[in-house]
Amino acid sequence: MLTAAEGRAAHPGRGRARDSPEELSVAAQAARTHVPAEPGGPFGVNHGVELHSDVIEYAKQKLDFFIRTSDSFDKFDFCEPSFVTGNCLEISPDCSQYDRVYCGAGVQKEHEEYMKNLLKVGGILVMPLEEKLTKITRTGPSAWETKKILAVSFAPLVQPCHSESGKSRLVQLPPLAVRSLQDLARIAIRGTIKKVIHQEAASKNGNGLKSTPRFKRRRVRRRRMETIVFLDKEVFASRISNPSDDNSCEDLEEERREEEKTLPETKPDPPVNFLRQKVLSLPLPEPLKYYLLYYREK
Repeated sequence: MLTAAEGRAAHPGRGRARDSPEELSVAAQAARTHVPAEPGGPFGVNHGVELHSDVIEYAKQKLDFFIRTSDSFDKFDFCEPSFVTGNCLEISPDCSQYDRVYCGAGVQKEHEEYMKNLLKVGGILVMPLEEKLTKITRTGPSAWETKKILAVSFAPLVQPCHSESGKSRLVQLPPLAVRSLQDLARIAIRGTIKKVIHQEAASKNGNGLKSTPRFKRRRVRRRRMETIVFLDKEVFASRISNPSDDNSCEDLEEERREEEKTLPETKPDPPVNFLRQKVLSLPLPEPLKYYLLYYREK
C-alpha cells in the first residue's frame, strides 16, 4: 500500500489542513474489494510519502501510540508503515507497484496517469480528482474503471521543485528487507495463538456462530389525539378519548420499573484481550512475554 499526502498543513488558505474522519472512512471503504487480495498482513509493504518532515514525526508518534494502546492491534494482522520524506510526484520510476494507493491531497488532472501507473492490475487507487473523491480500479495493463464517490475539497498536491541542474529529486522508497528470525518467530507465535483462540471460540459458540443478545421488546406508547372538526365555516375543537389514556401513567411507571430490573442483565461485558491473556499464561520468561506483546501497555 502507498499513502501520499503532500497538501497538508504547510499551505494555510489553500485548502483544509487535514482529512476529515468522514472522508477517511469513505476512502477506506472505497479501497475495499470483494475479491480476495494477496496475502499481506505483517508481510506486506506499506509506504507513506509526506512532503513535510514535521508531519512524518507526528505520524511516527501516532503509530507508536497505536501499537502500544490500541485494542485493534492484537485483533488484526498489521503491516507497519515506513515513512519517507519527499514529493509523491517524484517517486523513483523503478519502484514496485501497489495493491492500494491513497492520496490525501488534490491531484491535478495532468498527474492522473502518473498516479494510476502506481497500481498493480487489480489494484485500487483512491484520490481527490477535480473536487471529487475518486476510486480507480486497474482492470488490465491498460484498462481502468473509474467511479466518483463524494464531492470533497482538498488542498492540491505541491508541484515538484527542480534542483539547480533542472532535474527533479527522486524519492527513493525503502528497499524490501528480510525480517530477522526473532521477528519472524514472534509473528508465527502470535498467529498460532490467534488460531487457537478462534478455534476455542468456534467450539464454544457452536460452529462459530455467536449468540445474539436478547433484548426486551419495548412497549408501544400511545399518545392522545387532539382533533379539530370543521362544520360549515365553524370550527369545533374536541379531544377524542382513548380507553388507554386512563392507564397511560400506570403503564409508564410499570415500564420504568421493568427497565430498571433488566438494566444490569443487558449491560455489556468489558472487552477481553484473549491474545494477551494467552501470552501471559505461557511458561516463558517475562521479558520474552512482553516482546511477544510488542511491549504493549494493555
